[in-house]
Amino acid sequence: MSQADLLAAWHDHLALGRRRSPHTVRAYGRAAQRLVVRQDIRDWGGVARLTVADLRAHLASRRDDGIANASVARELSALKGFIAFARKQAGLGAAEAPRIRGPRIKKGLPRSVTPDDALGLAETVADLAREDWIGARDRAVLLLLYGSGLRIAEALSLTGADLPLGETLMVLGKGGKQRVVPILPAVREAVGRYAELCPWPLAKADPVFRGAKGGPLGQGMVQKVVARARKPLGLPDSATPHALRHSFATHLLGAGADLRSLQELLGHASLGSTQIYTRVDAAHLLETYRAAHPRERD
Repeated sequence: MSQADLLAAWHDHLALGRRRSPHTVRAYGRAAQRLVVRQDIRDWGGVARLTVADLRAHLASRRDDGIANASVARELSALKGFIAFARKQAGLGAAEAPRIRGPRIKKGLPRSVTPDDALGLAETVADLAREDWIGARDRAVLLLLYGSGLRIAEALSLTGADLPLGETLMVLGKGGKQRVVPILPAVREAVGRYAELCPWPLAKADPVFRGAKGGPLGQGMVQKVVARARKPLGLPDSATPHALRHSFATHLLGAGADLRSLQELLGHASLGSTQIYTRVDAAHLLETYRAAHPRERD
């Protein structure tokens, strides 16, 4: 067995067996590749026999590469899964896999943008586009992120079968989990306008959002156009496409949405992932208090 065989089996397990997102499959695949190359492992037994000391040495070398604690933690999570899979392939018990605790990560607050800034971004990307249909496309994508709380990958995974959009949309999120999200009239109109202008056929099996040459629109292009639109609006670097999803959640919570409903709308696997938005809202209230309270201004 070769290293390529090990990595191919791991890839298929993640993509087909676990139905992980393409981003996760790539990241976990690269983590496994670094491990087997540095340890010169060529069979499942070699992976299964790795010790805590081996993993610590490998992670230390990753730190020498200059990665931060958050990246070390993600790498360790990927490698634990890879070793557990290898032990199963080798006929061993996953419970005996090396146990190692990752670095402590201080979980930061998601950064949101104001409703005016969110809409300003959507309008500005349209104004800056070199062609009308591209401007309509970029505006429609951003309104899906802000108006429906979609992840970028979820918005870009829409196909012609989803058109025309109705009042709700069934979305396939992380881990193959389905959820229903609302589609506001303004979002429906934006996507419909783009579909009318798009020069490429939008058959049922085809992606809705296309690149300039007709291929599927990539996440990198969405990030690029938002970065370009930030400058004329004077927005910080934290105003990213993903920040629009955070804004969707933060603004709904501020308007009185309950956490359980918000969890369903965002597609979070656990309520704990959603509860961080209560901290965001509290931070906003504190900021408002400090700006308005007379004693704070003295």
